[in-house]
Amino acid sequence: MDSCVIPSPFQTLIFDLDDTLYSSKTGIGKALKRNVEDFLGEKFGISESEAQDMNRQLFRTYGSSLAGLRDLGYDIHPDDYHSFVHGRLPYDLIKPEAKLRSILQSIKQRKIIFTNSDRIHAMKALDRLGISDCFEKIICFETMNPALWGPASMEHPVVLKPSMEAMRIGVDAADVDPRRTLFLDDNVKNIAAGKAVGLRTVLVGRARKSQEADYAIETVTEMVQGIPEIWVGEGEGEGERSGDDNKRISHALNDMDSVYAATTVAA
Repeated sequence: MDSCVIPSPFQTLIFDLDDTLYSSKTGIGKALKRNVEDFLGEKFGISESEAQDMNRQLFRTYGSSLAGLRDLGYDIHPDDYHSFVHGRLPYDLIKPEAKLRSILQSIKQRKIIFTNSDRIHAMKALDRLGISDCFEKIICFETMNPALWGPASMEHPVVLKPSMEAMRIGVDAADVDPRRTLFLDDNVKNIAAGKAVGLRTVLVGRARKSQEADYAIETVTEMVQGIPEIWVGEGEGEGERSGDDNKRISHALNDMDSVYAATTVAA
């Protein structure tokens, strides 16, 4: 398929990782929650139920337990935290996604990962999916928080999506024009933050768009049907495409259907 027949409106695609490139149904999220609770239990010598309550409160107030603990003055090094909560994850639950790989390989634009997770976790998850070579760059916890490895680390709060500081760091690190960049994430707050910095947004895991989402797809592999503009230009608008534009979009979808069929046979 020649992606240059009509220029796409998108120069870059930025993907969240967890619960976006792989399903929340894998069980990784539940395992992560248990690991965080175990970390809190061991750190503070509290019961399982107390650790659950503490984790809920920290997440509700700060967006992550690590961010909350450090803001409350606990000198917890990110490497120690991540090695505990991510290092014990059952990564074998993440299976290779040949269909997703085929779609990503068909996208000629730049493709970048933007995750709150640490780099080691991101690489392990991408390797398990079989798509680590599909991305130009990983923007992750370390990218947003370089000062946490410095001598005065406790003076710096943890920066994560959906904060505007995190989004600006992400856009700068990706070196993109937000107006020509498609941002895919499963979190409604992250989508709203992406829209606020000028990104085109895709809410993943939902059938309906949130207020700040330009598109909504239930799985990332639905990009082909849901966002054909990735592969071909969108003309003057969804309702104003020429007949030739519609034919080219139809051709693009047919090409991807062929990719699906080949993937199924190969699998």
